[in-house]
Amino acid sequence: MTTRSVLITGASRGIGRATAMRLARSGWTVYGGVRSDVAAKELTTESDQIVPVELDVTVPEHVAALDDVLPDHLDGLVNNTGIAVAGPVETLSRAEVHHQFDVNLAGPLEVTRAVLPRLRRAHGRIVFISSINGRVSFPFTGMYNASKYAVEAIADCLRVELRPFGVSVALVEPGVIDTEPWHRMDALIDHLEAALAPEMRALYTNHFTGERLLVAKIRKGALPADRAAQAVERALGRRRPRPRAMVGRDARIILGMKTLLPARRLDNIWARGLHLPSTSAQQASGAGPTAVPRR
Repeated sequence: MTTRSVLITGASRGIGRATAMRLARSGWTVYGGVRSDVAAKELTTESDQIVPVELDVTVPEHVAALDDVLPDHLDGLVNNTGIAVAGPVETLSRAEVHHQFDVNLAGPLEVTRAVLPRLRRAHGRIVFISSINGRVSFPFTGMYNASKYAVEAIADCLRVELRPFGVSVALVEPGVIDTEPWHRMDALIDHLEAALAPEMRALYTNHFTGERLLVAKIRKGALPADRAAQAVERALGRRRPRPRAMVGRDARIILGMKTLLPARRLDNIWARGLHLPSTSAQQASGAGPTAVPRR
């Protein structure tokens, strides 16, 4: 029996690492995309079924070099690489917006294009790691939400376009997963607030306070990364994979709210979650646009 092969981007940590470990234990030959020698060594120490591959999805030379590493037939591609550019939407620079979409959308598409001939030959499968943020938009992660919405749109399109070639496409949509970014979230929020211009910091002080409280609350329910890895394994192994696999009770609840509630009701829930005062309360206290220092 021929050993199945899979390329996983962002395999050095989080969901990518958990997926690499799980598939290696199941007998797959895993080509794990990493960006450092340290990460490569850690993966090979974990399993001799894992072949580290230098791969930053935003570097064209890395993507082109896959031709020299991957087998002629590739059974799976897991587009896992992702980052979150956080903060109030109006404070994000053009460069930050471009970086968000470069890592989460343009880079994975370049990798997909590069390996599609191999996937066609194997009648392989593509799995995109999306998020509940690809179905429901949350305050403070607007650009991340937008990039995941875009990933969902591309996956839906590819699922039909690649169907005649025997290549299936699936999405895995986790809720809160216990990965490194969640452990660094408090420091990130502090950094984002400190980096704002004074007038912007004054405008969004309530948002940042509420975000800290919300993060502390939802982090308690974070699932281990292997729960998402299980969903990836099913998407790669099932005879007929589901187009979407949601991971976590929180994700299912949030999607249910989005489906059943009017938009204004959902807006109110997010605002209460961030402990934001109403517009009238802000104006009465002197906060809001009228309080911005004028130059």
